[in-house]
Amino acid sequence: MGEQVGSSKGKVLVTGGSGFIASHIIDALLDDRFDVVTTARSDEKGRRMLESASPAQRERLSYVIVDDVAKDRAFDSVFEKEPTFDYVVHTASPYQLTVQDPIRDLLDPAIKGTTGILKSIKAYAPNVKRVVLTSSSAAIINPLSHAKVYDETHWAPWTLEHTRTSKWAYETGKALSEKAAWSFIETESPNFDLATINCTFTFGPVQRNLPDLNAMNTSNHRIRDMIMGKMKGGLSPTAPVFTFVDVRDVALAHLRAMKLPEAGGNRFYIVGGHFSNKRIADVIRKSYPEFAGLLPPDAHDDFPADVYQFDNSKSRKMLGLEYASLEKSVKDTVQSILDGRLGL
Repeated sequence: MGEQVGSSKGKVLVTGGSGFIASHIIDALLDDRFDVVTTARSDEKGRRMLESASPAQRERLSYVIVDDVAKDRAFDSVFEKEPTFDYVVHTASPYQLTVQDPIRDLLDPAIKGTTGILKSIKAYAPNVKRVVLTSSSAAIINPLSHAKVYDETHWAPWTLEHTRTSKWAYETGKALSEKAAWSFIETESPNFDLATINCTFTFGPVQRNLPDLNAMNTSNHRIRDMIMGKMKGGLSPTAPVFTFVDVRDVALAHLRAMKLPEAGGNRFYIVGGHFSNKRIADVIRKSYPEFAGLLPPDAHDDFPADVYQFDNSKSRKMLGLEYASLEKSVKDTVQSILDGRLGL
């Protein structure tokens, strides 16, 4: 972690700071000499974020409490108290332990959480130049009928009809909340522009403030489970997603999409390569032979021969991304779990 020296490049609000992706975004911003205010659902989570930061980082890092991002006017007080933000990076998603009604419990909060912060920025933060929204490849991919090659021009087919059951509720929420954000920009003509980061399954080092292995991000669960011996009897199916990206590339994408003037008004499909659970297991076996006995000895590779392809040339050219390999991402993920002493 580099030391922060010199004057600040500006002030950034990062929502959902305790999250996996957000924690890496915060590190990237602090290393690039931005002042960061992040949101937390509680004082406990906020304090844990600060305590995990280096002394140099803490000079530029603070937090505010937003207990529910989907509440009406949830962010008004944040911007009323601190109207001098230059940028906003919105990673936070509504948190629902139980889903009884997909529209009420998933879709409405996802859309309201996104449009709500945009309304607050327009009303109370006139200095904000750009909002970077953490969207998802779920807003691009069509698992009902895959394209041969996906890029930023593709939109997932989800509509309100798909929320009648919970099967596609998450994907629908991601797609419709991103569409709502673009619609807000078009109809409201705010003082800021928008860029979205549409990232796929995200591997990479776990955040420093992770309390235990159960709190790990969902994409990394398969790596955790392999080194815990949970797949010793056989690998879980890789489907439905066969693409990955390293979290550090996702963080860099947010940083550069925020800073580069030409990035405004763009979606960025952030994907580093293809993977399968067999390929992950092979990396672990090669890099950490002490875990070989916890992995299935002769696993079948379920990677499909006709898997959809991706075009990430836009992010490479405009944002200058050079994506980490699967081997590096998996190796560094395992090492971070070991370094974290998380009860493995």
